[in-house]
Formats: sequence, structure tokens, C-alpha cells
Amino acid sequence: MSELPHCLEPVPPLASRRGVLHAGVLGLGGLSLAGLLRQRAVAGPELPKETAVIFLFLHGGPSQLETYDLKPHAPTEIRGPFQPIATKVPGLELCELLPRHAEIADRFTLIRSLTHGEGGHFEAHGRFMSGNPGLKPGTFESTHPQMGAIVGRALKSKVPGLPAAVGMGLVIYQSAHGDYLPGIGNGYWSSAWRPPIVTRTGLPDSTLTVTRDRLDDRVALLRQFDQLRREVDRGGLLDSVDQFNRTALEILTADKVRQAFDLSQEDPRLVAAYGEEWGQNALVARRLVEAGVSFVTISVPGGVKAMDGPGWDDHAINIDLPTIMRHRLPVYDQVVSTLINDLYNRGLNQRVLVIAAGEFGRTPKGTLQPGTATGKLQWGRDHWPGAQSILVSGGGAAMGRVLGATDPQAGYPVERPLDPQDLMATLYRHLGIDLTTHFPDGGGRPVAITTGTPIRELI
Repeated sequence: MSELPHCLEPVPPLASRRGVLHAGVLGLGGLSLAGLLRQRAVAGPELPKETAVIFLFLHGGPSQLETYDLKPHAPTEIRGPFQPIATKVPGLELCELLPRHAEIADRFTLIRSLTHGEGGHFEAHGRFMSGNPGLKPGTFESTHPQMGAIVGRALKSKVPGLPAAVGMGLVIYQSAHGDYLPGIGNGYWSSAWRPPIVTRTGLPDSTLTVTRDRLDDRVALLRQFDQLRREVDRGGLLDSVDQFNRTALEILTADKVRQAFDLSQEDPRLVAAYGEEWGQNALVARRLVEAGVSFVTISVPGGVKAMDGPGWDDHAINIDLPTIMRHRLPVYDQVVSTLINDLYNRGLNQRVLVIAAGEFGRTPKGTLQPGTATGKLQWGRDHWPGAQSILVSGGGAAMGRVLGATDPQAGYPVERPLDPQDLMATLYRHLGIDLTTHFPDGGGRPVAITTGTPIRELI
């Protein structure tokens, strides 16, 4: 299947304020939020587990050889241009462009041996985020529900006015089926179970009439929340709608939602530490899980302000991998290390699990080709599902470890091979979801949420 071009976060479509108030629209493939809540009401009691997951998804597939699994003694075409550096954990080395990671290596664990067989981006999204292969006909979305949808259905909202799962960041593509970023795919389920996408400034997509300029104005956003609350109260609308419509409006107007996106409540030094790029999403994610959201997936851009890039899809024809890494990894290093330290400093590492990964790794051997846009020779790596590296932090587990190992070319696991299903089982166990849970597929047949085994070092 051909790939769609990467796109910027879309401008939310126009919607009248009256339409928002009556429909409770939350951008869920055309289904109103009130309808979503009605469908969820029959699913039974929620599980009282005060844990959460922040999933940093690097769409495109980051190279393990330029991040977490360098092979300095391999031939030049394998090892790449960067040198390893020592870390706080004896024997653990990382790419030289990740010095802040090195300083806090005792606060995360690396998995170097996750493997699967899907080499296309969206096929790999499905395999990695749902545990199962296959795409829905006519779409780029997985046949099976992805992690965010499963968490949302299993846990539902733990706090009135807050969804159980949300997506943030770069929208990978737009279609008639709705905007998509990794983790929110509802598969064969109704779109009622599709987690909402929220923007950096806090507006659920398709909720209020705003322009891109106004999305960048946080003060205007907060004023819109205040105005919406006043209009709801003045018109007595809350007295005329049923329970589900009322809850839908609460998600749009509740103080917890409003407060989660108000970064003026944070120490300006911490806001600055997260940085001005996608770090703002990471800080909002921390505030969301503090408020009671169970699962936040952030689609992490591969480009940076200094240099644009097509996600983390570092084919030579797309981008020069060494050049983009020199721009990209310092930002990634800053955001990930700041998020981890922030969680530890607040004691949230005991209940919040952070995962950073893409859908697969990159080929051990690099290629040199003319770039499509530049015409100049560029060096890059292609898709490689044989082995990938994953960062995991927190969750109450002991950190400062390396799980698994790859061959001398970082091509395949030679120790402790792990499947995406194992990572899913670990995530669900952390959240307190019964691993024997089954939900019906499109034909009504019960399907297990995972067939994996929790990774013992992470539980």
C-alpha cells in the first residue's frame, strides 16, 4: 500500500457554538460525544487503578543504531556516523547526541530486542499498537483496536469530565474516517471507542470555531472556555439535556480539562525546560495523567523548527539521516529527559509508565542516494521490523537496565526476543486491566485484548 504524505496538525473544521452545545461534538469520526457516552454506559463499572501511561510514538521508525543500540565496532556502513557515550549506568552506552539521557540512565530501561514482521508503516502501526496484523479495507488503520481504544473501553473515565484516553500531537493523515495518529485506532469497533485527539492548546478537535492563529493563542483559548461556561449557565441548557449530553458538556467545560491545559499554573522554569516544540505536549500529558486520564499517546514529530523532516522515516531519498539526527535528537533528548525527571521529582514515576518507541527499527546497512527534494546524495536507512529499541521509564519498576540484545549489526535479537503483544500485556497489567479480558469483534466473537506475557522486569 502506498504511503500518504505526512501532514501538519489540521485546522479544526468550523462548527457553530450552538451546534457544539447541542451535539457535544468531540471529533470522533462524526459520532457525537453524547452518543459515545451512551454506548459506553453499558460496559459496566470502571476499574479503580490510579496508574497511567504516556506513550511517545515516533512515527516513521527511529534508527536503533543512531539512538539506543549503537554498534561502534561494526563496519562503517553499519555503525553510522555517531559515537557512543557512557551513561550513569555502568556498561550502558547511548548515542553521543543524547547526553541528557546519559545523565538519567538509572531512571529508564531500554528494550533492545522487540521484533515483529510488518515492514510497512501503517501495517506496523497495527502490529505494534494493536498486537495484530491487518488493515481495514480502504484505510490506513489497523483492523484491530489499538492500545488507546482498548484502555478507554476497559477503564472508561475515572474522573468526571475527563476521557480515559486521548491522542496528542502530529496528525499522521486525514480521511473521511477521521483524523488519525498512532494509538487511537478503533479497528472493528464502533467509533464510539475512538479516543479524541486534542491539540497543544487544549481544544478537542472539531469542538469550537477557531482558526489556526487562535489555536496558537492560549489566552484566547481560555477565554473561549470561560465564555462557553457562561453561555451554558445563562441559557439553562444543562437543565434541558439528558445525563449524557450533560457529561459531554462537562468534558468541554470542566475545570479539570481547563486546568490541565493551562500551563500558566506551572513554574516558568519548568515550562522552559520542556522546550517550545513538542515538549509542550509532553508537559500537558503529565498534567492530564495527574488529572486522571489513563492513557495519553503523543505523536512525536521527526522534524524540528531548524530542519523539517518526514516523521522519523529516514530513507536516503527522504532526508539525510546524520543531518536530521543532529537537529532532532537534541530536542528529543531534552523533552524525554525533562519528562522523566519531572515525573520522578513529583513521585509520579511510581504510577506513571512512559514508553518511547516507533513502529519498527531501521536497516542495519545504510544507503546513499540522491534526495528526492534536494537532488544531493543523502545517507539513510530503510524500514526494518527485525529489531527495534524502546525506552521505558517509571511504572514503579526498577530502572537502569537493558533487556535483550541484538546481533553485531543490530538486525535481529540474539537474547530475549519480545513481541509487541508482550509490551501491550505489560502496559495493561500496569493499568490494572485484567489480561483475560475479551471484547467482541465486528462479528460479535470474543477476542482477547492481548496474547502476550507481561515483561517481568517492568511489573
